[in-house]
Amino acid sequence: MLTIGLTGGIGSGKSQVAHFFASWGAAVVDTDVIAHELTAPGGLAIEPIRAAFGTQALAADGSMDRDWMRACVFADPNARHRLEAIIHPLIWDVTKAQALKAQGCYLVVVVPLLLESGRWRDRVDRICVVDCDEATQIARVQKRNGLAVATIERIMAAQAQRQQRLDVADDVVLNDGQTTLPLLEERARAVHQRWCALTARHHDVSDPTVDKKRF
Repeated sequence: MLTIGLTGGIGSGKSQVAHFFASWGAAVVDTDVIAHELTAPGGLAIEPIRAAFGTQALAADGSMDRDWMRACVFADPNARHRLEAIIHPLIWDVTKAQALKAQGCYLVVVVPLLLESGRWRDRVDRICVVDCDEATQIARVQKRNGLAVATIERIMAAQAQRQQRLDVADDVVLNDGQTTLPLLEERARAVHQRWCALTARHHDVSDPTVDKKRF
């Protein structure tokens, strides 16, 4: 199955674009959704997080306290490494299991940190970037999460920069501040149609130009 790595900065609109692809028959595996499930009450990451960071890392409902953890990893790079050492292998295991069972016209794996992690780039056939300017990112995240601008800027600084993502993109879906939902859908559909054409070649084993990477 043709495998697409979908990425973009915080607030870029990855989830909405992924929703479009799913509605058109793609299989979608979202690592951000998986991460939230792993850190929800009873999630597989909860006990390792408790062991590594103590009970202060957990909210009253037993989930990971995201605000506390965000402040912790921003203040201490070692804490960030400890958290990633817990979360990332679990995300990979669940993603791999879901990808191997996926059914669809092609597979989209949503990976916010696709560039930052060396693991993912070798596992996808194409990289699609949902692109927008930084001011739009900040405005969207403020509206969605109510985070302070300084906090959002620190999150963005920890991610790959806009040009770095564009430099490795095979496909780009622009979702800037002037993009309406119908226009975003139109842009995503153009990419979808391109991938459907590639999928036909992807299943043609006689075509040596098609890379058949697998999880």
